[in-house]
Amino acid sequence: MKVYSFPRGGLSFEDSSVPRRDSSKVAYLPTLSVIPLVQHTGGRAYPVVSVGDSVKEGMLIGRGQGAGSANIHATVPGKVVRKVSWKMAEGQTNDALVIRMEGKFEKLGRPEEIFPWADLSPLALQRLISESGIVEMEGTGRPIPDILSDLHSAQEPYTLVVRCVFDDPWLAADYVLCRERLKAVVEGSAIIAQAAQVSRIVLAFSHGEKDLGALFLAEMENYDFPVSLVLTGSRYPQRNRRELELVLRNYEEKESVELGSLLILGPATLAAVHDAVKLKKPILDRYVAVGGSAVKYPQVMKVRIGTRIGEIFAECGGFIDKPRRIATGSPLRGRTIMDLDEPVTKSCSAVFAMLGSQVGGSAPRNCISCGECWIVCPVGLDPGELFKRIDGKKSDETRSVPAAGDIPNECHGCGCCEVVCPSRLPLASLIMGAAAKGH
Repeated sequence: MKVYSFPRGGLSFEDSSVPRRDSSKVAYLPTLSVIPLVQHTGGRAYPVVSVGDSVKEGMLIGRGQGAGSANIHATVPGKVVRKVSWKMAEGQTNDALVIRMEGKFEKLGRPEEIFPWADLSPLALQRLISESGIVEMEGTGRPIPDILSDLHSAQEPYTLVVRCVFDDPWLAADYVLCRERLKAVVEGSAIIAQAAQVSRIVLAFSHGEKDLGALFLAEMENYDFPVSLVLTGSRYPQRNRRELELVLRNYEEKESVELGSLLILGPATLAAVHDAVKLKKPILDRYVAVGGSAVKYPQVMKVRIGTRIGEIFAECGGFIDKPRRIATGSPLRGRTIMDLDEPVTKSCSAVFAMLGSQVGGSAPRNCISCGECWIVCPVGLDPGELFKRIDGKKSDETRSVPAAGDIPNECHGCGCCEVVCPSRLPLASLIMGAAAKGH
């Protein structure tokens, strides 16, 4: 079977500090849950409960307001004991409600009620997804209703792409989810396909997971949608939207199929859609990869939203030494954690703590013009030259590079250049920062 890959740049890498992908462990329920009112791209949800109120598991506690905002639910039963605020590494302030667990659970440990959805209209399905606060859990946290709304404005058919491309070892939680909840992910795909009225479904799997893709394809036969399996490369950043769309347009041309606009969603989001519609359950927990060289026992855990990150590390045996860096996501594009009391959110797929030996102790040095960053850049930029321009330095290099004003349309911050830079320059960080400021 043909493997489709993006044409240039990227890199392949391994990380021995990533947890094993063979199984997951259910984390302990937190005594205190910190439920942020911002777990999405837009403004904060408006709290509909106050300090002193009792809440039930799955109860609405924050109502989304406007584009980019999503509903927030209590993930444990208990009492709202206080409201807290904190500054994140990027400078934004987040607010949260702190719930002290007490009382009985409405969902946990009880037989699941199954709600039929096949005869529901697209609008009814979209309403259920919106009420449950479902967001894109592998990316920015953009609400799914907003994504569907944009898609409906397209004047062409569109395709649901189930993105199971494992180009980064820190996607271990997604992989375990695909194994342990395969049927839920597939049924969630069918629900979204009906809600969005897509013309077909594409299962995009990295070629090393061909057998897992075949299991998904067989399960999809239970639903009445045209479906195909597309094997992609596993070179990072293959799962990025630009690189994935490149290979799918190549597939479209080679196989003479019409894909139209692409609705690209990952397994965690699709499993959440399944739970919201079939089980009438909002996002209460998620799979999280916990690891890094500072962590004693890395593992994939099923964690309640609102669990403090310090508690998760403690369940993994704590730290073997003082970490040099603690962050969420992947070391390539991670978000630095300022306080171990920060909680797991809907879009938190991994948390890691690194020792100095893994981070590297040397300070940035001057660019030596080795060209390694240009070689790995998947969009053909010269990050070294852009870095010098933005940093106010001059260079005698003659290679043609885009003007800084073109950066927002090109660089997507994959971080490949920073990984290979022998001078340890913050290339992607500076370039993306300049793009955000419009420089």
